[in-house]
Amino acid sequence: MRAMQLRATDGPGSLELRDVETPTPGPGEVLIDVAYAGVTFPELLQSRGQYQMQPPLPYTVGSEVSGAVRELGEGVTGLSVGDRVVGVANTGAYAESIVVPAASVLRLPESVSLTAGAGMPMNLLTADFALRVRGRLEPGQTVLVHGAAGGLGSALVQVARAYGGEVVGVVSTEEKAETVRSLGASHVVLAERFKDTVKDLLPGGVDLVADPVGGERFTDSLRTLKTFGTLLVLGFTAGSIPEVKVNRLLLGNISVAGVGWGAALAGRPDMVVTQWETLWPHLSSGALDPAIHTVLPLERAPEALELIDSRSVRGKVVLEVRGEAGRADTNDHQG
Repeated sequence: MRAMQLRATDGPGSLELRDVETPTPGPGEVLIDVAYAGVTFPELLQSRGQYQMQPPLPYTVGSEVSGAVRELGEGVTGLSVGDRVVGVANTGAYAESIVVPAASVLRLPESVSLTAGAGMPMNLLTADFALRVRGRLEPGQTVLVHGAAGGLGSALVQVARAYGGEVVGVVSTEEKAETVRSLGASHVVLAERFKDTVKDLLPGGVDLVADPVGGERFTDSLRTLKTFGTLLVLGFTAGSIPEVKVNRLLLGNISVAGVGWGAALAGRPDMVVTQWETLWPHLSSGALDPAIHTVLPLERAPEALELIDSRSVRGKVVLEVRGEAGRADTNDHQG
């Protein structure tokens, strides 16, 4: 089968399309024929050797897929060959087939396309964990979302709206602002001087700040919180890791909460399924429908990562592998 492998940590250009053997599912695993693969920011960092989880080289890149169940490993129940699913794995998504632990294979509503499905798992599950679990979002509360036009940011906007929150999106350009408004944000502000703009819009402040960006915005984000508000730390796409003087937290009666969805999965095998069940009604209704910036063929994976790096993306970048047609013939098991 075809797979896009990272051969060195010199950036996206180190990705190389190769022929490799199709994997076989072991006990508790599922083999998925990949229709589409989502492209995520951590994969850009991995291509440069800058991510905390760095598999030995060479390896097949990618962490989320949509597709069809091709084969079930021993002991797997609740799924059938041919089911339309999405899956989350540490590696292996940029390939024609992938083996995924059964606990991380999730059925896709019939109303959701496989293209959209590939843009869902990582971002929606992270957004749900951030807002519902770590932020304890309640209907009527206000959420400020940084990087609101990006893959994770747009998911945070939609999940917050689905859970009854009012959203203030922070973006870098007017073009991105239009995308965020279309996702249901009540207000969209530009990153430059966002604190002052938010204070004018909502003098009392916001209940939650969801921040995948970090960097220089951090301190001003704290200043937008109302009493008992919480800043959710989701990442550092700006590149620098901010620091906080804890007297700000004490004087303002505010909190900073880390959101490490991947780390939280350790020792919690049922967490992904429970989250997906919570999201299911909103998936089925169409409330959670990722904005797709572009769909590129698998062989253009380096370009997809460069797009992520350009910060021009509005929504999600997706790679087409097998496409909506889905399954391959079973006789291609040898690659």
